[in-house]
Amino acid sequence: MEIPPPSGPQHPQGQPQGQPQGPYPPPGQPQGPYGAYPGGPQGPGPGPYGYQPWGQGYSPYNSPAPVNGLAIAALVLGILCFLPLVGLILGFFALAQIRRKGERGKGMAIAGMILSGIGAAILALALATGGAAEFWDGFQEGAREASENGATFSVDEGECFDTPGGSLEGMAYDVDTVSCDEEHDGEVFANFRMASGSYPGDSEITEAADEKCYTLQYAYAMDTWAIPDNVDIYYFTPTRDSWSLGDREISCLFGNVDEKGSLTGSLRQDETTLDADQVTYLKAAQVLNEAMDSAPEEEYVEDDLPGHKEWATRVSAAITEQLGMLRGHDWPADAKEPVAALVKDLDKAQGEWTAAAKATDADVFYEHYDKALELTDAKKTVTTRKALGLASAPPESYEDDGGEDAGTGGSSGGSGAEV
Repeated sequence: MEIPPPSGPQHPQGQPQGQPQGPYPPPGQPQGPYGAYPGGPQGPGPGPYGYQPWGQGYSPYNSPAPVNGLAIAALVLGILCFLPLVGLILGFFALAQIRRKGERGKGMAIAGMILSGIGAAILALALATGGAAEFWDGFQEGAREASENGATFSVDEGECFDTPGGSLEGMAYDVDTVSCDEEHDGEVFANFRMASGSYPGDSEITEAADEKCYTLQYAYAMDTWAIPDNVDIYYFTPTRDSWSLGDREISCLFGNVDEKGSLTGSLRQDETTLDADQVTYLKAAQVLNEAMDSAPEEEYVEDDLPGHKEWATRVSAAITEQLGMLRGHDWPADAKEPVAALVKDLDKAQGEWTAAAKATDADVFYEHYDKALELTDAKKTVTTRKALGLASAPPESYEDDGGEDAGTGGSSGGSGAEV
């Protein structure tokens, strides 16, 4: 005979007596959220409506499973096509972790693997066709320029430009290249690099620019008679900051001595713009020019007679070389007679310089020196220059320098802008 169950709450079969049922916790046990009890030490019991409540340590309001980090990395690398093989490998590892840890991100991992696979295929194709090599060369060149120049700019030989402020003095941060046929602030005639090492200081850099630029101008503007008197030499030099970034380049350039003035037309006069006859004449003249420019620092012969005698020896040897160049060239008909007259005067001048080199005192030196200068007066070359189609008006500075065809037209001195 079955005993009817007692009235009141019913105990499930097999449930130990004394343990309450439903959502209420046993005495002395903590309550869960909103009073729901997730289960005692023996694990969760059946809920009041027959469903299993959340397991130990969880609640209905718990956060979802985290997204796998490798899956995110694989997707990012796949989208960027950066290191595609790495993205592909990360995708495989991400799928394994997701299965083991129950994390989210399976779709991200698969998408990253697909995109990385496409990137790997493109990379393989680029390697096969040489495209990757071209890209890498361009990247290296850009990196090299960024390293060398930092925040600086570079201008090439033969380029004409304008500065934002219209001045070649002070600091310059950028220039705008323009056609040399248009008005412009400057024209670059040479670039050279200083030796590596620590920053040498403003004075040493300026000295190097001053010395080298005046030497390099001849290679670009061989016919210095064609350089207007209002044109001088300027230069762009590194600053201490740009030097620390690898900048070692000095740019030599022509500019107007008037800060508000400009230049029009290129001043280039070299093998690219002159014919063979003009080049031969100018090279021969430059031999004498360089010797004349090697005069001793002491202006007066009385203060350094030995030094002036050595100088006279150099000038005499230079004229001998110059005569050989002029006599050895086949000149056009219109230039034969003027060149012959020039050779005759130079021959006499060479004798006077030789005599000056043997002078026993300053008075004897001056005697031969004055005769030599008269024989090499710049005006004696005008007829030859006209016959060869070169500039035939001596620069104003020649009147002050004694009249020799020194070929160093324009004013002396110079100024440099830092970059």
